[in-house]
Amino acid sequence: MTKNEFRADDATEADAALLAQRIALKLKPGDTITLSGDLGAGKTTFARALIRALLNDADAEVPSPTFSLIQTYDAPRLTLAHLDLYRLTEEQEAYELGLEDLLVTSAAIIEWPERAPSIVSRDRLDIQIKERSADTRDITVTAHGTWVDRLSRIKDITSFSAFDPVWARARVSYLQGDASARAYARLTSGDGTRAILMDSPKVPDGPPIRDGLPYSRIAHLAEDVAPFVAIASALKDAGLSAPEIYHADLERGLLLLEDLGDRVFGREVENGADQQMLWTAATDALLALHQQPVPERIPLANGTHYTIPKQDRRCLQIEVELLTDWYWPALFGPPAPDDVREEFLEVWNSVFDILLELPGGWILRDFHSPNLIWLPERYGVRKTGIIDFQDALYGPPAYDLVSLLQDARIDVSADLEAATFEHYCAVAAKDQPAFEREAFSFAYSALGAQRNTKILGIFARLARRDGKPGYLRHIPRLWRYLERDLAHPGLGELRSWFDRHIDADDRARNIEA
Repeated sequence: MTKNEFRADDATEADAALLAQRIALKLKPGDTITLSGDLGAGKTTFARALIRALLNDADAEVPSPTFSLIQTYDAPRLTLAHLDLYRLTEEQEAYELGLEDLLVTSAAIIEWPERAPSIVSRDRLDIQIKERSADTRDITVTAHGTWVDRLSRIKDITSFSAFDPVWARARVSYLQGDASARAYARLTSGDGTRAILMDSPKVPDGPPIRDGLPYSRIAHLAEDVAPFVAIASALKDAGLSAPEIYHADLERGLLLLEDLGDRVFGREVENGADQQMLWTAATDALLALHQQPVPERIPLANGTHYTIPKQDRRCLQIEVELLTDWYWPALFGPPAPDDVREEFLEVWNSVFDILLELPGGWILRDFHSPNLIWLPERYGVRKTGIIDFQDALYGPPAYDLVSLLQDARIDVSADLEAATFEHYCAVAAKDQPAFEREAFSFAYSALGAQRNTKILGIFARLARRDGKPGYLRHIPRLWRYLERDLAHPGLGELRSWFDRHIDADDRARNIEA
């Protein structure tokens, strides 16, 4: 079997459906999946399984398009066109249906593609289905274009899941990921038991941008799954609710994790939950974590160790530069002038001088509503489930508190922020002998300003470079938080820079993707 080919011989209908679900995980707009085989071979059955996987609805009605020729579906991730070209008498009829334009922005599953071979895209999967018996089929999948690497990943997932027959046969459904290259799927076994598949291949180094290093190295971003495995172990040892890891392949970047459920903090608030109760529970989890020392080295099952990086000057600086690199040109057009950038970094470095002298501890780095899951059936600090912590650092612990209380994706009122901050300080003063409120307050505001500055740049980059304009709706909230941070007396020079270069009118302006 070559790299661009996958075979499933003697496959049952359930086998075919499972393959379709795994293919659906990797489907993108502009892709084509062709289905070839004799009448009755099972092409429509395969298409139906794939469409239901994309719709995340195992019982969705999926009629055959034999007579209509085309049926479209608006799935959560993309628009999908299901075509049956059997009744075409000549290829030109396909163009008269408007398929050429449709297939630019939509994914397509095409039965009888040989009736109009020129409409299929370069990035495609050709699936040949042959009847072996009344109940089984031989399925051959051949990848073209960017599907070659994606099919290779599907093969990795298939072999990874084979460690346990329960998960090898489990139904696969896509889960919305984060802003990174990681992808997630929910596996559901026949008896309803669930687990999460984390699909996180090693990230190749990007181009060097400073001192011969890529951005990910400077910002200490995880490049494989080893940090997640290590930190999950440390969090569980600290008595917190990180996901249990059922199975891991560190080399291929695949993990099977405990499914902590769907009660994400943001969704809970939307459904009417008491936000103060949730945010206080999360703060209590942080307080418990901040009493634990950061281990020097965390052992891994393969005999290696993982060391949590320090939040150093280069990391802090490269992150705030995202504002001048991405947000500034998105707002003003031309790049930031050299003198403006120089003054910006000079002011920030005076802030970093103070931060880098403060006592260090745990920074999970993304401790906010998308990564917190409410587990009311558990006890104490374990009621807060924690995910997405692979980029953890050693540095001022105020970072995670400000991530929570100035959540980029959901409003946290000034009153709730102040009350929860007071709760943290009161408990920390009692339980942490070295706690100094004044220093912590400065770190909170300074790191809040640093984080919000960084996220302004990230959201502009996601919109302009990565085609994800939805993040722009959060920008007004980020400015409100940043203004709270800049009110701290110790950040006067930084506040002055923002007031002079990005004033209130500029902050209120929309930027375009």
